[in-house]
Amino acid sequence: MKAVQIVAPLEMQVVEMEQPQPKAGEVLVKMCYVGYCGSDLNTYLGRNPMVKLPVIPGHEIGGEVAAVGEGVPVTVKVGQTVTINPYTACGTCASCLAGRVNACQFNETLGVQRNGAMSDYIVVPWQKVIPAEGVSTRDAALIEPMSVGFHAVDRAQVTDLDTVMVIGCGMIGVGAIVRAALRGATVIAADIDDEKLALAKQLGAKYTVNTMSENVHEKLQALTSGHGPNVVVEAVGSPITYVMAVDEVAFAGRVVCIGYAKSNVEFQTKLFVQKELDIRGSRNAMPSDFRAVIRFMDEHPDFPKDQLISAVATPETAHEVMKTWAEAPGKVFRILVKFE
Repeated sequence: MKAVQIVAPLEMQVVEMEQPQPKAGEVLVKMCYVGYCGSDLNTYLGRNPMVKLPVIPGHEIGGEVAAVGEGVPVTVKVGQTVTINPYTACGTCASCLAGRVNACQFNETLGVQRNGAMSDYIVVPWQKVIPAEGVSTRDAALIEPMSVGFHAVDRAQVTDLDTVMVIGCGMIGVGAIVRAALRGATVIAADIDDEKLALAKQLGAKYTVNTMSENVHEKLQALTSGHGPNVVVEAVGSPITYVMAVDEVAFAGRVVCIGYAKSNVEFQTKLFVQKELDIRGSRNAMPSDFRAVIRFMDEHPDFPKDQLISAVATPETAHEVMKTWAEAPGKVFRILVKFE
């Protein structure tokens, strides 16, 4: 079978591998579409310390069940459209024992700590297969990144009384905007790109802020009667946006951090105390978040999915589109690789 492999920084190739076969309790999934994640871009650029090269990238999956091993429940059927939960959970660390398996201390994500899904087929335990009824195989590849944003809103305990600022309108930020709006919150989308901000309004943001061309503090104060947003979701991973989140969140507010800053961040820590902030991390997603995204997609067929897909490549052109993304990362939502 065919697979895309990152061999070294800035170097990718298509390789031939033996097709895996499902054992007892396992499912063979035919890949239809696999999305490039920001972690894949960092791996390609040599900036991902968690990766050991060479590695097959990819954990944003839209596929079909091709075969099942013994002992797989009858609810998993050949031909079924599915996505895959790409994380592992050891079951014994503090996070797992607390029921928060998405934050397992020893998690290994497909395409990061182990080979990913950017190949014709992969085999996974049946428990990792998530049926995506009502969703196309192409759109199923958008479920995982959106679920990360959905999970962040859940971590923030957002309600209809909240004003939520989402910093960063990439795919994960899109997920946060959608779920916050679904919960009835007033959503403020912040980004440096006007095209992304325009799409954020289609997805449920009531207001937008261009953090490059507008005075962020003045606009937020005007939009929130001088209080600031009482929830801020940081979905960029930049020292600037981390500081912005703490500076702009309202007193007694909640800050939820998804992005990883690649360098140290200097805070006015007095704000942590003076504002009595809740500052929370948000990692990966829970199975319930995946199901919530699937239900949203199924119930909202007018959701502008086409606008979230910046390009569709083949395995042979996967390196070319990765290079293009690396040259202009701010202009891309999601690039999908299509497997015939």
